[in-house]
Amino acid sequence: MTNLVGEAAEVSRYVAFSREEWAKLRAATPLTLDESDLTALRGINERISLGEVVKIYLPLSRLLNLYVAATQDLYKVTDLFLGNLPARVPYVIGIAGSVAVGKSTTARILQALLARWPNHPKVDLITTDGFLFANRVLEQRGLMKRKGFPESYDVRRLVQFLADVKSGKPEAHAPVYSHLAYDLLPGQTKVVRQPDVVIVEGLNVLQTGDGAGRGSPRVFVSDFFDFSIYVDAAEEDIEHWYVQRFLTFRETVFRDPHSYFHRYAHLTIDEAVRVAREIWAEINSPNLRENILPTRERAHLILEKGPAHSIQGVKLRKI
Repeated sequence: MTNLVGEAAEVSRYVAFSREEWAKLRAATPLTLDESDLTALRGINERISLGEVVKIYLPLSRLLNLYVAATQDLYKVTDLFLGNLPARVPYVIGIAGSVAVGKSTTARILQALLARWPNHPKVDLITTDGFLFANRVLEQRGLMKRKGFPESYDVRRLVQFLADVKSGKPEAHAPVYSHLAYDLLPGQTKVVRQPDVVIVEGLNVLQTGDGAGRGSPRVFVSDFFDFSIYVDAAEEDIEHWYVQRFLTFRETVFRDPHSYFHRYAHLTIDEAVRVAREIWAEINSPNLRENILPTRERAHLILEKGPAHSIQGVKLRKI
């Protein structure tokens, strides 16, 4: 009986919506993007349409706008109670999910939509790639094949960055990562100057440990989130998307002589598929199963994707 009660309680943590049920929650939210905007926001090999934006992202944009407004009012009430001058405290949204699942596209679309609401026009997007340790550090620690696992990130630096953002500091600095060089860009930072909303996108942003066997840090990255989203899909679908993306990179980015993966540019299609599947099996699948997927139930909202990369269902946490 105890197990049955526990299972029922777990199920009831979320309210589940079909695609059509969720679309109705858009209400009168206007579509503020056009096809040219969407072209710039799409990820590699993603075919997201304006229809998807209307059905999925406009209701989500509306929900987040309501949450942001309510949180801003709460901060004002707290400042009034404490007798402080109103402080500018950003609303922080975390977006998690596997490699190749489309979380970067989700983050960019939300950034574009939220920035068009009048009460929070300044929306910054930060990816946690910038908080990976530099390759030289990863090589020293034998972690190059663990890149993307929790222990490959400078969590202390990421936590300090979010603390600076959330405390309303005039400026917070995030390192810059180059996917071409597959490494941090020395001396370069992205400066965040008291935005209304900050979106933080990354593989392990809902993680509660450092992955290195040293125990959990006192403060988690997710402690700074006001709202969190997990982009979900079946692993076989994500693996397929990863392989297709690898093949696209083979024809584009990898052909740049400065690319860290230039050696893959001359593989045949069959060789490229084999290499991509090996990388998935050795790195991305274990990271997904061991570190990323277990954080899914910590998210406030789960976007469930089908094989065609479109979102088929939404779960909103109510507890």
